[in-house]
Amino acid sequence: METRRLGRLEHRSSVLIYGAASLGAVDQDRADASIQEALDAGINHFDVAADYGDAELRLGPRMPEIRDRIFLATKTGRRTYDEAWSEINRSLERLQTDRLDLIQMHAVCDLENLDLVTGKGGSLEAAIRAKEEGMVSAIGITGHTDEAPSVHREALRRFDFDSVLTPLNYKLSTDPKYAADYAELVEAVQASDAALMTIKMISRRNWRDGEKKTYDTWYQPFDEQRYITAATAWLLNGHPEITGLATAGETRLLRQMVQAEKERAGLSPEDAAAILDEVQDYQSPFVDMPF
Repeated sequence: METRRLGRLEHRSSVLIYGAASLGAVDQDRADASIQEALDAGINHFDVAADYGDAELRLGPRMPEIRDRIFLATKTGRRTYDEAWSEINRSLERLQTDRLDLIQMHAVCDLENLDLVTGKGGSLEAAIRAKEEGMVSAIGITGHTDEAPSVHREALRRFDFDSVLTPLNYKLSTDPKYAADYAELVEAVQASDAALMTIKMISRRNWRDGEKKTYDTWYQPFDEQRYITAATAWLLNGHPEITGLATAGETRLLRQMVQAEKERAGLSPEDAAAILDEVQDYQSPFVDMPF
C-alpha cells in the first residue's frame, strides 16, 4: 500500500487509515479479525476515539503485539481541561499503552466549540500537558460538518496543530463554498507543514426515515466496488496534499476499500468523477445529520 509523509511528523503513513469507529459495537473476535485484515493489507496508521463506544477496548488487547508497528491516534471530545485530562489518561489505559502518537481534539465543527477547546481552561491545555509529559507526541484537530474546513483553518491560526482531519469527497467538492473553504485550509496546512487527513470518502447519502440500516455507519455508504474504487481514485489520485483517508466505520467495508486502493492506479480523477456522476442519490452527508 502506498505511504505518504504525515506532514512534519515525518511518519510514512499508509494512505488508508484504519477508522476504528468500526470497532465501537463489535465483539473481540470480529475486532481482532478486522485489525489483522488491516495489518495484512499494509495499513500502519490506526485512528480511534474515546467516544467510539468500546473501540479503544477492542484495540487494547492487540497493543502489546503491534504497538511498535503502527501510528496510534485517538481523540478526546471533552471541552474542559479537567475532563480532557481524565479522558486522555483513560484512553491510555483502555488502549493498554503508555504513549500515543497523536491526540486529536474531536468533533470541532463550529467556532463555538473551537472557542471552548482553545480558550483558557479548555481541552487543548490538557493535550499540551500530555505532550509535555511525554504521553503523546503530537496534537491534532478533527471535525465533520460543512463548516469544518473553515473552522479548522481558524484553528490553525490560533494554535500550531500537527494534523487536521476534515471531510472531503467528490460530492462535497462540487459545492463552490465548500471547495473554496477546503482550498484555503490546504493553503494553511501546507504553510505549517501539518498533516491533512480526510473522512467521509465513501459516504453516499444519509439514511432515510424508516430505512433499515444495513451498516454500522451513521450515513449510507457506497458498497459497490465500482463506486468505492472511483471515490478512492478521485481522492487519492487527485489530491496529493492529503496524507491519508480514514476507512469507513464498518468492518465489512474494509476489504473493498483495500481493493479500491489497489485498483485506483490508472483511473484519472476526471474518469472517477464521471463514474460517481452516475449515482442519482449521491449527496453531502451533512444535509440531515442524526446528531
